[in-house]
Amino acid sequence: MNIEKNRVALRVWGDFACFTRPEMKVERVSYDVMTPSAARGVLEAIYWKPEIRWVIRRIHVLNPIRFTNIRRNELGGVGPSARTLKSYLGGEKSDVLSQVIEEDRQQRAATILQNVNYLIEAHYEVVSGNDPPQKHYEMFKRRSSKGQYFHHPYLGCREFVANFEWHEGNTPESPESLKGERDLGFMLHDIDFRNDMTPKFFRASMIDGVIDVPPFESDEVRS
Repeated sequence: MNIEKNRVALRVWGDFACFTRPEMKVERVSYDVMTPSAARGVLEAIYWKPEIRWVIRRIHVLNPIRFTNIRRNELGGVGPSARTLKSYLGGEKSDVLSQVIEEDRQQRAATILQNVNYLIEAHYEVVSGNDPPQKHYEMFKRRSSKGQYFHHPYLGCREFVANFEWHEGNTPESPESLKGERDLGFMLHDIDFRNDMTPKFFRASMIDGVIDVPPFESDEVRS
């Protein structure tokens, strides 16, 4: 399979974004830039098929990195557990299976990104099916060009909606403030769904506003 024929480029932007660092247990603090898993989520929101798997190759940062602080209403706990649901379905239905937001609401601070703009370079791998690979390319191009999606893409959190457009031609220049090399530390690459939902990380480096994403199975990516 010629992967070069399966390459796509998509520009995404929005007023706010939050790509949450998992080491922050209480308050939300965003990574400096979009993570590969968030980029994959945007592509899948536009075009998802079980026959293909999206692979993020490169993320271009097109706006200066700016943070802002907000307060958000969140729930203090999780929703009904599988054990609760099983018990409910098993017979005891005197109580309504529900979660009252007003009784569990908490206001938390969040450090988020403001006025973000990225260019995602990716390709897809065909994992099953007999459709010609070019068919997926044409369908993704048509959907992204027309602004179509399965569910609205978002930038880390669902309330931070993403605008997007198909990109062709020359890559836009990153701002002067991002010139040079910047070590971004360990960043979430993606979740290993085949291995007990294990998160995988890599040492991210941004050079002139561009982050090269290593292959998920490479030695650079670790648990």
